[in-house]
Amino acid sequence: MALPEADWIWMDGALVPWADAKVHVLTHALHYGTGVLEGTRAHVTPRGLAVFRLDDHLVRLGASARIIGMKLPYSVAELHTATLDLLRANAIGSCYLRHLAAVGYGDMGPVLRPDAPMTVSIAAWEWGAYLGAEAAERGIRLKTCSWRRNDPNALPPAAKATAGYLNSTLAKTEAINAGYDEAVLLNADGYVSECTAANIFAVRGGVLYTPPASAGALRGLTMDTVRTLAADLGLETRVENLLRSDLYTADELFVCGTAADVVPVGEMDGRAFTPGPVTRKIQDGYQAAVTGTDERYAHWLTYVED
Repeated sequence: MALPEADWIWMDGALVPWADAKVHVLTHALHYGTGVLEGTRAHVTPRGLAVFRLDDHLVRLGASARIIGMKLPYSVAELHTATLDLLRANAIGSCYLRHLAAVGYGDMGPVLRPDAPMTVSIAAWEWGAYLGAEAAERGIRLKTCSWRRNDPNALPPAAKATAGYLNSTLAKTEAINAGYDEAVLLNADGYVSECTAANIFAVRGGVLYTPPASAGALRGLTMDTVRTLAADLGLETRVENLLRSDLYTADELFVCGTAADVVPVGEMDGRAFTPGPVTRKIQDGYQAAVTGTDERYAHWLTYVED
């Protein structure tokens, strides 16, 4: 599916026309996966366009770089300013943002050198519901995937690295080809890890359960947001290992991520679920937070125009 293009992409300190934001065919990251990324969203609010948890995403970008041995050439403050400059230049509404730092052209071989050239870019485009426009209401269909989640001691899931997303691509493609919307990945020990680009929550007896980072789950910022929303609703969240059978026997299931938002599960491996009251409360709370209609979460919003 073709992306809806914007006018500008921020690249290595300058605004570049969308069609001119290019890298060399011998870019190191293209061959060896030596890149890190963040996906962020901006939403139209009553006070104007606002990026949700921008600095948290930028801090995690730096953490991902550190995990794989890259050093970002820009600070959080510089990338913060660049993000807002890009959104002002493009003058678009609610949109998705992709921050990418990648080892560039000038070196070859599977070695990440401390002085390796690096390219950093920020792109923004209007992108609707990642899991489909109807998913938020009816729920999605999940399939347990035959591919296992990357082992933390082989390819660390804690880093949002471009190389690691081949794991997600294989899983997502398998699920789509089988007629499902999304895949659930298990780790090498058979515990539930996460979906291909979203964390998963099971609700049982009014308590939320989600897998730990040790199971290969990313410490998602949307997951963290959900835990805060749940606490403010008086709901307990427990982070612990989950078996596939724990998902099958849950009262409710939902997934969450920056691209996905909060989406209920309507079916998993042929077992039917009904989007329930806990999921609906979390959905409503999340939408209120990202669109600026709940002032309790105003500190999570960075307005493009102050």
